[in-house]
This record gives sequence, structure tokens and C-alpha cells, in this order.
Amino acid sequence: MKDGIINSYPSLTRDISTDVAIMGAGISGALVAYYLRNSGFSVTVLDRRHVGMGSTAASTAFLQYEIDTPLHKLCGYVGEENAVRSYELCRQAIYIIENICKLLKPDFDFHIRPSLQYATYQKHMNDLQKEYELRKKHGFDVAWLAPADIQDKFGITAPGAILSEDGGEVDAYILAHALIAAVHKQGHTVHNNTNIVNTEQRERGVVLHTEAGYKVKAKKLIVACGYESLKYVPKKIADIHTTYALVSEPLADIKGWYKSSLVWETATPYLYFRRVNGDRILVGGKDDNYHHPNMLPSVIRNKTAMLETAFGKRMRHIPLKADFSWSGAFAVTKDGLPYIGQVPGIRNTYFALGFGGNGITFSVIAADILRDELCGRKNADRELFTFNR
Repeated sequence: MKDGIINSYPSLTRDISTDVAIMGAGISGALVAYYLRNSGFSVTVLDRRHVGMGSTAASTAFLQYEIDTPLHKLCGYVGEENAVRSYELCRQAIYIIENICKLLKPDFDFHIRPSLQYATYQKHMNDLQKEYELRKKHGFDVAWLAPADIQDKFGITAPGAILSEDGGEVDAYILAHALIAAVHKQGHTVHNNTNIVNTEQRERGVVLHTEAGYKVKAKKLIVACGYESLKYVPKKIADIHTTYALVSEPLADIKGWYKSSLVWETATPYLYFRRVNGDRILVGGKDDNYHHPNMLPSVIRNKTAMLETAFGKRMRHIPLKADFSWSGAFAVTKDGLPYIGQVPGIRNTYFALGFGGNGITFSVIAADILRDELCGRKNADRELFTFNR
């Protein structure tokens, strides 16, 4: 609603051939296409909607290196070395996005922001302190805040918190459009309103069949359509949940918010909030462990009221009233990490599945790994996110 349809591209009206077909023109597909634009391949991006109008339009765009699985718990899934590397890659991705935004014109409203995670309850303190010590041990720029510090910097009453210096915010919808525009400007093709109804695996490529009866012959296919990609994976790798979000009415004065930090808590599901456009506040959470594609307005109204109340309990000094509200689906994996690469038995097809709360940073990682894969280069991080883990 805020930005409208920035750019539109024609639907596919004939049979075509391409080196790489990318299904999905959200932030994931846009980043992959952007990384491949100078790799010597012809690239075709296809989406059944307009650019960025799927999950990207619902994104709250918290850029954090902290994934939904805390580092100390992720070590139990994948080992300490791999867990730390996953966190490092997410931190690196934030600054890669910053650099991309500087290259794209016009300049973007990108900001590096600190990230505060506070203990919702006293019983969460042991795990949060363990998390702090492990991150500190591995060189992450973090500080421990006592209750008085949290109250002073944020006006929040909490028993303890981790303040991380490495975080960021960006408008994912505008960024997706800018990335796709840069890809299109370099001679690659983009087709909106093009629904793929079938994928046909062949020895030397993949044939995509559209709802309108046209064919796309591609040497390689990259599936990057968010949680909708799950129908192309033969085994269950994620559960679909729903999150809810609101943006407040403009506020005359927002005080006591240290460096406009991203804020979230240790509870599950967690409440998260940040400032947007300087004078508004975005609040999200109250997740459900299911998703319905046509969420009832009454459900969104109830969840909005719950978010207003939850925010009010934490930030009592800020009178918040919702202006816009919505729901969005997201996928949750067993370890909180994305799935990137090939599914055994599916030829010439790659996946960029940045599931969880870090979809944008995961998509940067996926773009880097898949570019190396298609260019025949070894990527030392690819094994962290394989379907075989």
C-alpha cells in the first residue's frame, strides 16, 4: 500500500529457452538473480504475482544475525563450529545488503541498528547469559545489560538483556524491486503473472509449463518461492506458521529508544518491534503454529489488539495505536537454518529456501552458494545448509 507496484513486467506469452530459470520474484529470487546477473548465464525470473507481492510484501525486515534457534542450542544440532559459522554468515549478510543498497540507485533507506534481546522472565536468565558468553567467546560485538541499563536505554522492565551492535533494517519490498530492475537492465528477462503448474525433469535440463500453456526450457532451475516451494520437495522439511504484525499511527515523539534498536524477547513465540519511518512503530508476534491462506479479518483484529496490549506492557511510556495490520506465513525448520542446494534425486534443480525469521540474510547466503555452484566453484559453506543434514 505504501509503495504501490513500483515496476511491472509482462506475463510470458511464448515458449522460451534460458540458461537459468528462477521461480519467485520476492527478495530470495531477486537476490539470487542479482548474484547471477554477471555470471555469463542468461537468467529468466518468473512469478505468478508481481515482484515482491508474496511473503516479501509482508516482511517485517528485521536484519539480524541471531536466528530463531539460539547459538548455544544450535551447537547441539550442528556442532559449535558450524553453529558459529552460521551466525557469522548471517552477520556478514547484513553488511553485504548494506553494500548492495549503496550500489543500487536511488539510495535506500537502509540503516545499521543494534539488536536488543531481553529476558521475558527470570527463568530465562540462565540460557540468555549462556548465549551472551558464547557469542562473546566467538567475537560477536555484544554487551550484557542489567535491569537498570535496560530501563535507562529503553524504558523496558526486564531482568537482563543482550545488546548486539550488528543488526539492520531495510524495506524488503523496495529492495526486491531494485534488484530485479538491475537484473532486467542487464538484459535478463522477467515475467510477472506467470504461474508455473508443472516442472518436467529432463536429462539436460528442466521444462517449466505455465498455466497459459507455454514452456520455459532451462538448463538449471532455482526454486525461490518461500514456503510455497515446499510442494516441490518430496519430504517434509518445515512446518508453516503464521505471524501477525501492525504498524502504528504516527507518533509525535518517541523517547527512550536507544539508537532505534531492533527489540525482541526470549519467550516463544516472541514479541518483536522496531521503529519505522522515524515516527511509527512496527510490532509483530503472537504467532500461531498453523496457517490459513485466507485469514479472517476478525482473527487479525484480535491479534492486533493482543499486540497492542503486549507492547504497552513493555513500553508503557509510548502510547501506541495500530494503523495497519496483517498476517504472514513463514516456515520453521528443525534447527532454524535454511535449506540451500539440490534435493537428492531431483536433477538440474536448486533451492533457495531461507525459512524462519532470517529470510533476507539467509537469501544472501543462498545467492552466494548457488552462484558458486552454477559457476563450478567450491563453496566451503554449502554443507551447512544441505538437505542431507
